[in-house]
Amino acid sequence: MLEIHTEDLRPGVVLIRLTGKLMMGPESASLEALVNERLDAGARHIVFELSGLKQLDSTGIGRFISTFNRLMQVKGTLGMAAAMPVVRQSFRVTRLDTVFKFYDTDAEAIAAIPAA
Repeated sequence: MLEIHTEDLRPGVVLIRLTGKLMMGPESASLEALVNERLDAGARHIVFELSGLKQLDSTGIGRFISTFNRLMQVKGTLGMAAAMPVVRQSFRVTRLDTVFKFYDTDAEAIAAIPAA
């Protein structure tokens, strides 16, 4: 099961906290729908807070890739914060740790977002 909590930090900046498992199924589809809704509403910078994410499969990784691609189209940024070692390993194995920016805390990821 995946729990998704969002917080609008300031105009155009959204923090999305994920808890549980991001796997193939309706939960990961709801994440994609949420991201699309936020982007359509003007979000340009997204930070995923991943300290509660326990498991990730290729579908979950695909959701992050989709988000990254959408943000690049609007000159936005994507930050990955507080990922547990098992989650980081999923990105390392796929070499996506060289594409996504990882931060130790959500505060660090938020601080890295360019000022509007």
